[in-house]
Amino acid sequence: MTFIPVSAAFAAILQVGGGQWPGLVFMYGAIFAIFYFLLIRPQQQQRKKLEAAVMAVKKGDDIVTAGGVVGEIVSIQSKDAPSMDDRITIKSGDSRLIIERGRIVRIGSGPAVAG
Repeated sequence: MTFIPVSAAFAAILQVGGGQWPGLVFMYGAIFAIFYFLLIRPQQQQRKKLEAAVMAVKKGDDIVTAGGVVGEIVSIQSKDAPSMDDRITIKSGDSRLIIERGRIVRIGSGPAVAG
């Protein structure tokens, strides 16, 4: 069995392809750019907006948790600076629950739905 150096094998591939590799590089670059601008970037912006809104919640805001619990914020217990680990007490119906700030997925503007 004979081994061909990698550079020689790469050169052979480029010659066999008839010099079409610049077109392939452009095509893959264009596909990556489309995925970035249509999928990755909007999702990053949406995540940043949600994080900013979650960090700005205050007493009286209506929220929805990751588990689907809808409630109104009663109190926020923060140690030093606000973080995603802060404990937030919410009132949902007749119950009071303690959740972490990072589990908030939506901040509503209307009254909390009890039920």
